[in-house]
Amino acid sequence: MWTLITTSALCPTWAAGPGPAATNLLTGEVLEVKDVESYTYLRLKTQDGETWAAVGKAAVKTGSQVRIENPMVMANFESKALHKTFKTIVFGNLVQIPSIMHMAPAPTVNLSPIKVAKASGANTYTVAELISQANSLKDKAVTLRGQVVKFNPEIMGKNWIHLQDGSGSAAAQTHDLLVTSRATAQVGDVVTVSGTVRTNKDFAAGYSYKVMLEDALLVKP
Repeated sequence: MWTLITTSALCPTWAAGPGPAATNLLTGEVLEVKDVESYTYLRLKTQDGETWAAVGKAAVKTGSQVRIENPMVMANFESKALHKTFKTIVFGNLVQIPSIMHMAPAPTVNLSPIKVAKASGANTYTVAELISQANSLKDKAVTLRGQVVKFNPEIMGKNWIHLQDGSGSAAAQTHDLLVTSRATAQVGDVVTVSGTVRTNKDFAAGYSYKVMLEDALLVKP
């Protein structure tokens, strides 16, 4: 059983939330590293004391300094892989700093515009269509195809996947859709997902979404 708690209550020098602000970072020295299938757990020494953090699997060296973006604190989080319950733990994205970590060379990033064909069949939508019609599609099952642009594993018992297909507008926030699923994927994968449309979901700690697709089944072409 876990409970979300706001980071301001624990660490007043940094805050949770999806924004890119400079204060939205956790920094610290790595005291201990534990790797599991999809995650790397880090025991960190920060200016506010020691804390555990969980990030996407990466080769991190003990003694290095790391930064974690979008920190979100959870209380009483049970890791089945480690057979351990953390009183508090921080989930977030590890900032890639090759000078302080032994990491494989970063893969070549495809900077070409994303363009994914719409899925065929009934109840299929583009990302932009789904977001614009979210009110009428609320709690209904839909299908769409998109490219994985972000993947965060094992948060709240699910994998969090951001999909884009080239439709919509970044300025209008109609180009990117959050999908939760128990399936795994990698950034760059083009996948077809089928799930239930949810609106105005608030997970606390600054994580709220006007539209998302929940408990989706995922098929890679």
